[in-house]
Amino acid sequence: MKSKFIQIHFLTSYPAALLNRDDAGFAKRIPFGGVTRTRISSQCQKRHWRLFSGDHSLSKLDVPVSIRSRYTFERFIYEPLVKEGVPQKIAQSATQAIIAVILGKSEKKEKMEKAKKLKAQEEVANNPKEEVVELKTRQLTVLGHPEVDYLLTLARELYKANAEPEKFLKILKEKLAKDGEKNLKALRRAAGLDAALFGRMVTSDILSRGDAAVHVAHAFTVHSESSETDYFSAMDDLQKKMEGEGLGSGHINTTELNSGLYYGYVVVDVPLLVSNLEGCLPRDWEKADPTLASCVVQSLIHLIATVSPGAKVGSTAPYGYASMVLTETGNMQPRSFANAFLKPVKETPDLLTNAYEALNQYICDLDAMYGNPPTRRLAAIGITKELENNVEKAKKLTLVDLAKNTSEMS
Repeated sequence: MKSKFIQIHFLTSYPAALLNRDDAGFAKRIPFGGVTRTRISSQCQKRHWRLFSGDHSLSKLDVPVSIRSRYTFERFIYEPLVKEGVPQKIAQSATQAIIAVILGKSEKKEKMEKAKKLKAQEEVANNPKEEVVELKTRQLTVLGHPEVDYLLTLARELYKANAEPEKFLKILKEKLAKDGEKNLKALRRAAGLDAALFGRMVTSDILSRGDAAVHVAHAFTVHSESSETDYFSAMDDLQKKMEGEGLGSGHINTTELNSGLYYGYVVVDVPLLVSNLEGCLPRDWEKADPTLASCVVQSLIHLIATVSPGAKVGSTAPYGYASMVLTETGNMQPRSFANAFLKPVKETPDLLTNAYEALNQYICDLDAMYGNPPTRRLAAIGITKELENNVEKAKKLTLVDLAKNTSEMS
């Protein structure tokens, strides 16, 4: 039987950085094991992996990325209609009808929008030259290019129907009730690669909800937080060094900087990933073509190891590669190695070695208690022999070989 789960564990060190900030501008934190740790959120990591455009980027795979925006309908439906010569008011009405059907409206929202529409019509009547077009959605939507292309086709059909704009919504509901929902859900890889990997939440009955096939934990330091307040100044090159004008400082402030060795953890639900990518049922995943899913896993392992969160890039250059990537493949329910660091690792000059030793001991204890360990593969810098022997009976692997061997699904 093919492995149902791929687990990816990694350790990455960053000096003098502020990788992920909270609403007050400080580093995100989490209490764990009786001490406070510095944290990198799941959302932060996923965003940087999604948007990376270099080697092994997701955008280079044979699946269009999702469109994640509040301006999707305006950019990909309204604007193309206008460029094709559809009158602005007709294009606006058609787009608004599609938004209403796809996203749905509560009774309260309908009343609010009706009042807003009446007000807009009064403004246009008083000032005929002014066109009021509000097509930005209140919520961020995640749509795939095939879905957007189909919705644009529906908008064109509304225009060609030569119906009154007030009837667009009724016409659209009838059409979607007849065959539209089936058409949307039949589109292969309809929601895009982002949604296939990280899922999407929808409240619409028309769109299909997507469960995340890739689960990403918040990364945290294996030791207690290490931070300091950095005092900095921006110098004014043109300020004269005269009495009463200071010494040329145009701005003085402070910011927080952190350093740390972070443990991160990612799980790939292989049946769901294949299902999301190939359009089959999760229970039929072994019959589907695994090629694309394998490429996705390979790319993901490289991104996890080499792509860093990008906060304060210009002033801290927070670029770091993982010191260790350990993968596991098997059919048992996944479990994190976070508890290997429940007791904070000692922050000595041998911090990485201490982390390896804590990890090795935890793996040994897990295997002794539960038995039947999954297949493990390791790529690491400065690894201890104990961990190397416990994890990989053969030699250490390069990251390229680890990604290739881990992603093999046949």
